Amino acid sequence: MIIYALKPSTEGQWNICRSGFCLFSDLRLGPAITLAREVARDEHSRSGRAVCVEMPGLGSAIRLAQYETRAVGPRAVGAFAVAG
Repeated sequence: MIIYALKPSTEGQWNICRSGFCLFSDLRLGPAITLAREVARDEHSRSGRAVCVEMPGLGSAIRLAQYETRAVGPRAVGAFAVAG
């Protein structure tokens, strides 16, 4: 699964990271969540791979969105999103 992670920046803003690389930086929380979901949804649409968006919580990561294809019988049925 590909994970897009929201990480706090030193200035109190938020960064969107993937595989340890910062893709977007210094965003307010609301726009950061919206952009991360959009990027994750687009990647899932293009690649068909499972993708999620997470941010740090007190004890563990909070999953904000998840996009994956569920197989039902011999064929796949579209993507679904889970928003937290």
